[in-house]
Amino acid sequence: MSLDWIGKILIIIGGIILIAGIILIISPHIPFLGKLPGDIFIKKENYSFYFPLVTFLILSIVLTIIINVILYFLNK
Repeated sequence: MSLDWIGKILIIIGGIILIAGIILIISPHIPFLGKLPGDIFIKKENYSFYFPLVTFLILSIVLTIIINVILYFLNK
């Protein structure tokens, strides 16, 4: 049994952790992140509700593209 797949999984997990760390470091410097048109924000007297719908959609598309590129190069 080959252990190549364990190495690939560890590389993918490490890459995901690296990307998440970079995003956490630079996200406060991105002015539009979380304030896009289509994000839902409701503020009442003692209540506030925030749901970043469009931000989630854009992040989902970007992450899907990144994961597909990584899988394409790993299966090559």
